[in-house]
Amino acid sequence: MKPQKQSVSVVVEEPRGLLLVRRPDDDESLPGLWGLPAVTLEPGEAEADAVRRAGRSKLGVELRPSAPVGEENAERPDYSLSMRDWAADIVSGEPRVPQPAGGTQYTQLRWGEPADLVPAARAGSACCRVLLRARDLDWER
Repeated sequence: MKPQKQSVSVVVEEPRGLLLVRRPDDDESLPGLWGLPAVTLEPGEAEADAVRRAGRSKLGVELRPSAPVGEENAERPDYSLSMRDWAADIVSGEPRVPQPAGGTQYTQLRWGEPADLVPAARAGSACCRVLLRARDLDWER
């Protein structure tokens, strides 16, 4: 049986758009694609706490989680993934990447729209699929 990995992604929307981050070109699963900031939960960590940690460690901001957007389970070669998107608001700071924390660090960020997530969804990004499905946007064509 494969190990289970539980992750959360962050959906930050402001008048300037949806916060998007670009994965590094050498990323093993989604190289160079634009998506949502995400982290894997640590043992015993609540999802809302992981959202706040994602804000600090991936974007350099303080986030206030507001509500889950949706979830998806996906099979990966080495593990089973449970991904939940969370809507969140920036309460302090201005997002910047990369951050000095460990783990995957993003190479760029920009403000866009949900349709910008289609390439990553087609490549297998669970967090992008969750948001597109929640917005009734078709990514499979």
